[in-house]
Amino acid sequence: MPRARRRLLRPTLAALSLSLWLGGALAEPQLFSPDGYRIDLYRSPTPNQLQGANLIDTPALQILLGQQPRPLLIDVYRRQWLQGRFIEDQPHDNLPGSHWLANTGDGELTPQWQDYFAGNLQKLTNGDPTQPLVFYCRADCWLSWNAVKRAASLGYKTLYWYRDGLDAWQAANLPLAPARPEPFP
Repeated sequence: MPRARRRLLRPTLAALSLSLWLGGALAEPQLFSPDGYRIDLYRSPTPNQLQGANLIDTPALQILLGQQPRPLLIDVYRRQWLQGRFIEDQPHDNLPGSHWLANTGDGELTPQWQDYFAGNLQKLTNGDPTQPLVFYCRADCWLSWNAVKRAASLGYKTLYWYRDGLDAWQAANLPLAPARPEPFP
């Protein structure tokens, strides 16, 4: 190959290599699983709707809590799990009367965590798929979105998504209660 042509190829190959490297480095992370669950960037803006659930705000939740049957409050905020136990690295409060099903809002659950979620819902609802369920986490948190979607896939029919969750409840100066996750079998 002539020397002049080799000099022309070098910058082209370097530019191509840089372009491929930058393309990989700047590629968007995979945000959703094939099943449609959010699997990355959980703390980011959430949509204004969720198929199969009613989106509620704090005043709507307060009205719901005064109705019969009273909805079950399900907090899905994360808690570190290490060597077979939850690690309480910082205190966590939730809405009074809530059941904390920690880590069940992740986009991908192992069979054990899926059983933890399904088993607790079964127990808490006494097997009634029409029992109203309100799922929440924090504002701009996809964990509760995932949990509602997962509950719908299990056949639960009366689902509410308290999208702004604990942050909205606190902003309204409403009472909180110290939380402990439901025991993991």
